[in-house]
Amino acid sequence: METPGSALEEVLSKALTQRSVTVGVYEAAKLLNVDPDNVVLCLLAADAEDDRDVALQIHFTLIQAFCCENDINILRVSNPGRLAELLLLGASGGAEQPADLHCVLVTNPHASQWKDPALSQLICFCQESRYKDQWVPVINLPER
Repeated sequence: METPGSALEEVLSKALTQRSVTVGVYEAAKLLNVDPDNVVLCLLAADAEDDRDVALQIHFTLIQAFCCENDINILRVSNPGRLAELLLLGASGGAEQPADLHCVLVTNPHASQWKDPALSQLICFCQESRYKDQWVPVINLPER
């Protein structure tokens, strides 16, 4: 069985190839407003410096509340630099770095329902964490 961090890497890699990733707090809010039923995973990324950003923490609180109300699994990523690497490596050749990588949504591709073992493992991890009263579990992506 993979670690949650490794499973997340795999999910992001597949989601990027299927173009089912939304990046940025504002873009995520727009998608959540229009089509929350297709969102399968919400990632909130912040480091120690971001934890002192009051505006960002308010955005996180609102996104978390919306996700909880709509049964969307949420993970907090403790190393946003590694998340940025994964998202930029998966982006098509020489893409410019997005300004805001604090919120990432993974959606269900419309063509088919995901039967991805890595995604299933992450969903189970989120559910187990909720049973332990950890509504937004924190994971660390493995460094390469």
